[in-house]
Amino acid sequence: MADAERKLSNGRTRIEFQTDPSRYRHWKLKLDGDIVTLLMDVDEKGALFEGYELKLNSYDLGVDIELADAIERLRFEHPQARVILLRSGKPRVFCAGANIRMLAGASHAHKVNFCKFTNETRNSIEDASAASGLATICIITGTAAGGGYELALAADHIMLVDDGATAVSLPELPLLAVLPGTGGLTRVTDKRKVRRDHADVFCTTEEGIKGKRAVDWRLVDEVVPGSKLEEAVVRRAKEFAAKSPRPAGAHGIKLDPLKVERSPNGGEYSSISVAFARSERIATVAVRGPDAVPPKSAEEMVALGSQFWPLRLARELDDAILDIRVNEFDTAAIVFKSSGDPAQMMAYDAFLDANMDHWLAREIRNLWKRVLKRIDVTSRSLVALIEPGSCFAGTLAELAFATDRSYMLIGQREGDNKPPAAIALADVNFGAYPMSNGLSRLASRFLANPADLDTAKSERGKMLDADTAQKLGLVTFALDDIDWQDEVRVFLEERASFSPDGLTGLEANLRFAGPETMESKIFARLTAWQNWIFQRPNAVGEEGALRRYGTGQKPVFDTRRV
Repeated sequence: MADAERKLSNGRTRIEFQTDPSRYRHWKLKLDGDIVTLLMDVDEKGALFEGYELKLNSYDLGVDIELADAIERLRFEHPQARVILLRSGKPRVFCAGANIRMLAGASHAHKVNFCKFTNETRNSIEDASAASGLATICIITGTAAGGGYELALAADHIMLVDDGATAVSLPELPLLAVLPGTGGLTRVTDKRKVRRDHADVFCTTEEGIKGKRAVDWRLVDEVVPGSKLEEAVVRRAKEFAAKSPRPAGAHGIKLDPLKVERSPNGGEYSSISVAFARSERIATVAVRGPDAVPPKSAEEMVALGSQFWPLRLARELDDAILDIRVNEFDTAAIVFKSSGDPAQMMAYDAFLDANMDHWLAREIRNLWKRVLKRIDVTSRSLVALIEPGSCFAGTLAELAFATDRSYMLIGQREGDNKPPAAIALADVNFGAYPMSNGLSRLASRFLANPADLDTAKSERGKMLDADTAQKLGLVTFALDDIDWQDEVRVFLEERASFSPDGLTGLEANLRFAGPETMESKIFARLTAWQNWIFQRPNAVGEEGALRRYGTGQKPVFDTRRV
């Protein structure tokens, strides 16, 4: 099994998630009115790590970082875009999926986080359609295998050229002794509603399914002769564009590069700071509330662009969480703190509420929804420390509700003139930011007694002190200054002493109570199988299928079922 991570290419020391179209190596964006062509043309020499080439439009995390950036930019910079045409720039291949050499040589932690990020990117494609009216049509010419077909599965409509060679497949089980890592099985059964027996045949057939059978089995939506493909693509694009509510005459905003000053023990953004206490295995993310009043109009919001505080903070928080995920594997816990004026935070939420008919206000709320979901599925213990001077109000209160535990200090500290800790609830806490299970974080918290949710809702707009917050069930513990330091210290020391594998399983099971959705199934199932199958010798051992793929040697399996 590969335990040590490969070296990053080009002398890099950290994986960075910031990019822009001028730096893309693997994707090409072309806008034609309200139709966007997103062309996958992977640079074989553009691998994120050393030791492999990205042949046949195969991908690694670097390819997906660009894809995620492209989808985000289309939502903010091109609100007039209504349809994405997802295509390949390679002849005879759409996408061969995740690069096998990359997976075979990656550490277990990188494999799991790679799959998690690619899942979130596929979810963002689906969210762009559901929440923003930006539909995706995938046009498959050539092989779409494994992750390549999973990319297609995220689209609203799949077109397959009928040329006798083009096929879709999920060959991970027969070829690699693993399973599709980007929600493929769940999307096949839950999204496309493929029959179980057909799905069983499909997922165990290396060469995949093509032509009319692919349509009959619901694996794709239509097959088109090569001679009529472009005509059919234009027709479908116009059909989907006509249904889109995206604003035809809107002008987008530019997503400026994030400014972050990194140091050996942290990073400083404009609205957050990250500090690593590596000996204690703790990352502290301190969020600073707004430093100015909200703009007076939607036009002023647009003029502020990506410097509008809620948008700037969401982007910075997202980048910080991703950085911890893939660059700080030894971090056991993320501690969330905040500072600022809760009333000012509530004013920003009220401004966005009042302007929800404006496309930019909607996109900012949708971005916050995705960032909070990213936090939900991050495999670190999450804790909120709500102290004097905190700003856990409205949208920022969701950070506290997303944690595994929250501690709130009663009153003030001796000699400290900061105002006592308070939590404030707003309308956004009751549905604006649903979790993967479709419920708000407070609804998930109060599953046993929905009346508690109604009680909390009646307290909207009030500054709730520690005792009140605990009585309402909004925090785990309210502590006085005498007990605070010892209680928090013991919790963090205990968390750092537990098995990381056990904690990952615990957190993934406890965070998604209530109804199951396709999205929650994807993350729950993947957490289970990736942390098991990806460590089994049958897949990653010296004689396992991932290691021997392409060598001409057959894998040697331990044939016992467990």
